[in-house]
Amino acid sequence: MDNTTAPAGTATSVLPLLAGRWGGRPVWRRRWLPRGRLMRWLAIAFLALLAGWALVPGLFASGSPTAVNPVAALLGPSGHYLLGTDQYGRSVYTELVYGARPALEVGLACTLIGGLTGSAVGIIGGYLGGWADMAVMRLIDILLALPGLFLALIFIAALPRTVPNEILAISISTVPIFARVLRGQALQVRSLLFIDAATVTGVRRRAIVWRHVVPNCMAPAVVLAAVNIGVAIVVAASLNFLGLGPSEGVLDWGALIASGQNYINQDWWISVFPGLTVALLVIAVSIIGDWLRDAMEPSSG
Repeated sequence: MDNTTAPAGTATSVLPLLAGRWGGRPVWRRRWLPRGRLMRWLAIAFLALLAGWALVPGLFASGSPTAVNPVAALLGPSGHYLLGTDQYGRSVYTELVYGARPALEVGLACTLIGGLTGSAVGIIGGYLGGWADMAVMRLIDILLALPGLFLALIFIAALPRTVPNEILAISISTVPIFARVLRGQALQVRSLLFIDAATVTGVRRRAIVWRHVVPNCMAPAVVLAAVNIGVAIVVAASLNFLGLGPSEGVLDWGALIASGQNYINQDWWISVFPGLTVALLVIAVSIIGDWLRDAMEPSSG
């Protein structure tokens, strides 16, 4: 009997491991996939919770977020006040729940307005090229030289403190990022052979842009939009923290953080829980953005 003969089943059980694969997937990917999937589902669950807070806040919190109760001022987290109370006796949890709607409204609206405007500018400039692209991109470069928060501060300081003006200021600061990314994608798509074939056959530029260029630029736009929602919410919270946000209505998360900064040494919950909520929101949208990038652009993973 040949001693080199392997026992039955050895080839099917060892060779995939030697090749670094198991069941058609790399071993490392199989090892890390459950953790990645768990993080993705946790991110989705957290975003769904925030969406529930924004849509039906009364279902998650009882009482008014603006009701003042001096007797219950500066109470720590407990069974009655889940996240404690602020200096006016208002429930921090209730303020967080009711503050989700303005935060998400600003994040979604700024991403929609700034994303569509920047994407249109970038795609048109990248496809057409020439002097128009050069003029637009030089303006974009000037805007990119300024940090997004500073750019929003420039516009919001010259406007009345209202929600539409806050959305406008943050949207303007969002445009350069989308324009730069989508311009690069449009330049890449324009160099493909099927674009040259469509041009040679006499297809109009407008039709080429709508039928071929825009669909092939959707993947980076969607990924960037997912991440930018969190960025816009952070910028809005920063403006409210600095006292430049809307002054009417329910306290924004940034304003809530600012209201507790004088009590941070002892009554830390006033600022910590809103800050933690914003941080978890940014992490969640980043996880979703990475997942969308891997799903829509497999070659980038």
